[in-house]
Amino acid sequence: MNSLLLKDINKTFGQGSATVTALNHINFKAKAGELTLIIGPSGSGKSTLLTILGGLQTPTQGQVFLQGQSLTELTNKQREKLRLEQIGFVLQAYNLVPYLRVRDQFALVDQLTQHHLAPAAFQQITNKLGISDLLNQFPNELSGGQTQRVALARALYPDPAIILADESTAALDSQRVLVVGQLLQDLAHSENKAIVAVTHDERLKQFADHIYELIDGHLTPVY
Repeated sequence: MNSLLLKDINKTFGQGSATVTALNHINFKAKAGELTLIIGPSGSGKSTLLTILGGLQTPTQGQVFLQGQSLTELTNKQREKLRLEQIGFVLQAYNLVPYLRVRDQFALVDQLTQHHLAPAAFQQITNKLGISDLLNQFPNELSGGQTQRVALARALYPDPAIILADESTAALDSQRVLVVGQLLQDLAHSENKAIVAVTHDERLKQFADHIYELIDGHLTPVY
């Protein structure tokens, strides 16, 4: 079964002569155990596609299936529960709570769900991402790259079945990109997770099982 499935998705904004088509008849699938990249330039619709995949935004037309369930048939509360239990988001805005230290960002997740990584697995993630020495820092004390790595660790902490990442390496140098790319590939393959990353970072291509290209709202499989 596909972890994520899009059927004939359209997304438009505005009305009449001001209508803008962000996504045009998109069909897409992502399976557990695979890392899928969606590449494309800024403004191509990547972030819109990712938020529709995660149920944060509804399509104008078409169907979205998550773990075999049609999101269009669920209530808002049911969609929220499914997102909380099944999906880890890494969004461009990072969404760290500004008045909480890094370690408390993870404690906040504990209050929302009892499902999270065991301490040893969490320490392994923080070590790989190089954030173990940042746990007592506040978000405004972090660099852009550090913030991005903390946001990625927080998305992984609930041990979700699906990970959706939006430009998760944009602020990282090449060495860190290799670490993150290898981590995402390992999580997909060894932990049987479905991981979808939208990006314009060509450095991630070597880690992908599948690559799609999104240009002007049209999605094309590359391999």
